[in-house]
Amino acid sequence: MSNAARITAPRANPRMLAEVEAGLLARQKELPPKYFYDHRGSELFEAITRLPEYYLTRAERGLLERWMPRLVPTLGTRALVELGAGSAEKTEIILSAMRAAGTAELYVPIDVSAAFLRESADRLRHAYPGLAVTPAVADISEELNLPRPLPAPALFIFLGSTIGNFYPPAAIRLLARVRAALRPDDRFLIGADLRKDPAVIEAAYNDTAGVTAEFNRNMLHVLNHELAADFDPDGFEHLAFYDREAHRIEMHLVARASQRVRIPGIGDVRFAGGESIRTEISCKHDLASLSSLFAAAGFRLDAWETDAERRFVLAVGVPV
Repeated sequence: MSNAARITAPRANPRMLAEVEAGLLARQKELPPKYFYDHRGSELFEAITRLPEYYLTRAERGLLERWMPRLVPTLGTRALVELGAGSAEKTEIILSAMRAAGTAELYVPIDVSAAFLRESADRLRHAYPGLAVTPAVADISEELNLPRPLPAPALFIFLGSTIGNFYPPAAIRLLARVRAALRPDDRFLIGADLRKDPAVIEAAYNDTAGVTAEFNRNMLHVLNHELAADFDPDGFEHLAFYDREAHRIEMHLVARASQRVRIPGIGDVRFAGGESIRTEISCKHDLASLSSLFAAAGFRLDAWETDAERRFVLAVGVPV
């Protein structure tokens, strides 16, 4: 990477610029997956969840439909706080269970995409009259940005196996941040993808329609827009594979040929043909690894449910 033409991009977020520079300076170039998610990226991800190969959303939805009508009345949940809310479509299963129990007071969706949050918040206010919906724009890897006070008890949720996108130390830091926000009667519900046949996992990230590939390349569109970079997204190929030793999917963008990218505020970034940017990991868990994450962050694994094929798990953490 060159220090030439090191001018500041007028629209650049300083934190984003620093993260991108650090990632592209690394021996294995790597960028945070949160940069997939402008409005278009959020729409592409919602399209991924409807693909036949992407079993995760269907498995999690089935678990929510089966368990939430029983769990929510037991917990007495009055406030629902969702990390990485997205479109909040699955969340309606929990909100409906809260409404049926007569405890649906507040929903706080947290997401990095303000436009997507506004759309889903407007939809939910219409669907659930009387429910207060208070969106919070935040990067959950840095902060939660919660409104105060929350009705008690509250249920914090982190669905979609998004915890898998964090390396274990970062996952523990995130869970510890959630733990610090919980009161004794609050609970934490997480969705995690379970370890299984690698072929099934790899197919979920290499769909035949190419939607995941387009989602992957969308990160370069985001960098172009936010940092005034000049990436050619079509100059990069989507690659996703399962690392059996680390129990995780890795997603990369691979340069089709040698090229130079200019990023104001950073300079020139050179890519050799075949060189990649790692754009996402997705760690897969079992109950032992999930319990260890919980314990390291100050939770006790209290209850869990899996689907019949043991592809996915919903787990409840109790603050200790």
